[in-house]
Amino acid sequence: MNVFEVSYLVENQHIDDLNHVNNVVYLQWIQDIANLHWTQLKEGHDTSECVWVVIRHEIDYLRQALLGDEVQVKTWVGETEGIKSVRHVEFYRDNKLLVKAQTTFCLLDAKTFKPTRITDKILRTLAIK
Repeated sequence: MNVFEVSYLVENQHIDDLNHVNNVVYLQWIQDIANLHWTQLKEGHDTSECVWVVIRHEIDYLRQALLGDEVQVKTWVGETEGIKSVRHVEFYRDNKLLVKAQTTFCLLDAKTFKPTRITDKILRTLAIK
């Protein structure tokens, strides 16, 4: 399993009326880390023939992150077959799980924007095969 990690410092713009990180911020961070990880994975690979689109997010909010907290974020690619790939993301503060998410992506042909099967080449790019 190829785990990719980043950290975020919770700042004023991340806080909502309940004085914790807003749910929409977590969703943005999920998108951001997915893009960062994909950018790293595709280095040296020609992936111009395809694009990924989100078709589902599942997010479980377990604990709050507050102003000034440093949040560690981990992501990895899970079950990948057919036209879909599941990405896992977990948020931690002081080694305690705050939020966990699964995002299902669909692979599209970059020219037609129609779903396309995930090839061995893409599996290798994702470091699955």
